[in-house]
Amino acid sequence: MSLRLPANVANAFADRKSLMRRIGQFVLVIIAIPLVLTPIYWIVPPISTLMIWSALTFQGMERDWVGLDDVAPVMVNSVIMSEDGQFCEHSGVDWNALGIVLDREGGPSRGASTIPMQTVKNLFLWQSRSYVRKGLEIPLAYYADFILSKRRIMTIYLNIAQWGPGLFGVEAASQHYFNKPASKLTARQAALLTAALPNPIVRNPAKPSRAMQAKARIIEGRARAAGDYVGCI
Repeated sequence: MSLRLPANVANAFADRKSLMRRIGQFVLVIIAIPLVLTPIYWIVPPISTLMIWSALTFQGMERDWVGLDDVAPVMVNSVIMSEDGQFCEHSGVDWNALGIVLDREGGPSRGASTIPMQTVKNLFLWQSRSYVRKGLEIPLAYYADFILSKRRIMTIYLNIAQWGPGLFGVEAASQHYFNKPASKLTARQAALLTAALPNPIVRNPAKPSRAMQAKARIIEGRARAAGDYVGCI
């Protein structure tokens, strides 16, 4: 004798199975997007999720893509020495720095992120801090570092980083704050732009606070001593 489930129970199971199938398909699509797009970004200038959101919410989206040859070397040095001193040494994730920051209270912070991690976060993920987002950043950062060169990762990062409401990329930021191309930035201006990165909505490189000026002086000194730390660029 075969047992039949009541129609309402059978329908409930069918609906649940259908829902799980749709969730699985959605997850696969989310995973596939960075896997497919990252190699394309060797050639195609990408836009970030934050840039898309800024445009959709009418905050504006100003960005002028430039190659790394059109960015002052001191700007590159400033970013590496401030954001990710081991950029040329690791393969996408700096586990020593990550372990130190994850041990702190309050969840993972920007200090736990390498430049590849910040790049994939800006390209594919969301901005709010969470262990879930950090867990996604790690494999994506390894993948990006494997597929792309260090120079290309830095080029992408500098062109998608936010420097103000609706303001993205180092060229647009340099023109907006200092009325000059990124290729002409001075060491001080590069340090001020870098000092603004952790909180670009409230930090103005053209009108820095005392705390921001102090941080910029530290960054400027580190950039001068960059040496082999930036050899991969």
